Amino acid sequence: MLGITALAPRTGQQVLDVGCGTGLNFSLLQQRVGTSGTIVGIDRSADMLNMARRRATARGWNNVILVQADMVLLDPRSIAARIEESGGSAASDAALATYSLSLMGDWTRAWANMTALLGPGGRLGVVDLQDPVGGARWLIPSARLACALGGSDITAAPWRAIEQQCVNVLRGSARGGHLQIRTGDMPEAPVI
Repeated sequence: MLGITALAPRTGQQVLDVGCGTGLNFSLLQQRVGTSGTIVGIDRSADMLNMARRRATARGWNNVILVQADMVLLDPRSIAARIEESGGSAASDAALATYSLSLMGDWTRAWANMTALLGPGGRLGVVDLQDPVGGARWLIPSARLACALGGSDITAAPWRAIEQQCVNVLRGSARGGHLQIRTGDMPEAPVI
């Protein structure tokens, strides 16, 4: 919820949900983009996408496009064409990666592919995990164990890409700093 609030997609926009899994973000995204918008869920797991498809169908969300692809290995032009063939736009207005980039072996390639699927000035959001800080540091062993069991790299810090490459960056954290939330806009022209 924090990532979607910070991303602030608007009615009618097309939003990529990168590593969408079972579609847990879809309800909140639907509230933001409405029936005139589009949600594009991308995940490499056919089983997860089947659950996301059932979720969308059960709720009558006809504006959800699901794409099975590995964000690290995909060709953005091919995925853009598949999205268009399914009724969406080749370029999305925004993209959100919730707890997914740190699961990907080469999250920097996934990030590059994610940004390649955006239109000029597209908005990006990342919600991911790090070691708790401050008074919550005593939770570090539990946080590291939970991330390791889930396959996540707690040291990845993929939100740094937003800090380095975007403008209008908003920063947030929760749960003792364990959750890191970043949003920003891709510059329409190179930043010098």
